[in-house]
Amino acid sequence: MATANNFPRLHNAMWPGLVGKGPDSEPPISLDTMLDLTAAAEVDGQKFEGVDIFAADPHTSIDAPDDELRALADKVRARGLVIGSIVAPVWPPVGGGSAMGSAGERARFVEMVRKACRIGQRLRELGARPYGVIRIDSAASVDDWAKDPAGNTKLIAATWREAANVAEGYGERLAAEGEICWGGMHGWKHMLDLLEQTGRPNTVGFQADMAHTLLYTLGYNAPEDRIVPEGFAWDRAGKEAALKTMTDALRPWTFDFHVAQNDATVKGMGSHDKTGRHCLPDDPGGKLDIAHDAGYWLRGADGQPTRAFRHICWDGCMFANETMMRPRTWNSILAAMIAVRDAHGWRE
Repeated sequence: MATANNFPRLHNAMWPGLVGKGPDSEPPISLDTMLDLTAAAEVDGQKFEGVDIFAADPHTSIDAPDDELRALADKVRARGLVIGSIVAPVWPPVGGGSAMGSAGERARFVEMVRKACRIGQRLRELGARPYGVIRIDSAASVDDWAKDPAGNTKLIAATWREAANVAEGYGERLAAEGEICWGGMHGWKHMLDLLEQTGRPNTVGFQADMAHTLLYTLGYNAPEDRIVPEGFAWDRAGKEAALKTMTDALRPWTFDFHVAQNDATVKGMGSHDKTGRHCLPDDPGGKLDIAHDAGYWLRGADGQPTRAFRHICWDGCMFANETMMRPRTWNSILAAMIAVRDAHGWRE
């Protein structure tokens, strides 16, 4: 069994308590509750070792003053956890702006990155955040991007370079989450093109989520990028060939990784657009062999661990509150995380 002396560390995401929740869905789950559920999970003596957070109300305000950040650090450490990656609220509804929008919108995008980097830096200073990145995306819809694909990708790349300059000033890196609902990132070839046009591989990279990236192979929002054929039966050999094609292209850019399950469908809930459906690890409809398929991201072409990650994080959004409040949910998730680390981890 993996031990706490193995990398990568096992984290749980806090934003499933917020994403897809709200007035037109279910109530949000508080950060304290998400922390308690995470800290309580245990499998054969192994526990989660950290959390990744969303810098947005009602969890953590992007403008949180120092006393609130100190209290956050204290409550996380009191539960035997650390903080890793931080989601920057770059979207218009929470104060940001489209990365391909007007000058004002793009400035708001960069400002949200700056504020998230400030939080990340302060949490490092407080001893609560030993590693992690700032997560971003394009904050733009696929339909809007499609009105001028070349021009809009060029604009997003320019905005990301501005954000990279800011991040470097705080000692941070930015990871773009490959999610099919974001314009310019909605297909694996578009994602690769955007990263290459941004041209800052040491600062701006990719965050691979196993549920979202499975949809890349289907070309759900980018049929021209489809890898598997229409009516694909999800045979093992075909799936693995598709995953290898996609990951060989994006793995060199990847420095943040989310373990997840997907049933090859999309889901939207609350204000969140349709994207790769997150399923529980033992969902009978799940198409991923989680421990095995994580290896396409965690191991290089030579078959050896890439050592690109200090931690890996479970991401399961848009689950019902009833599901998330069950302790056995988090024990089953932790067991899946341990299996990934056992298969692909390494000694310090």
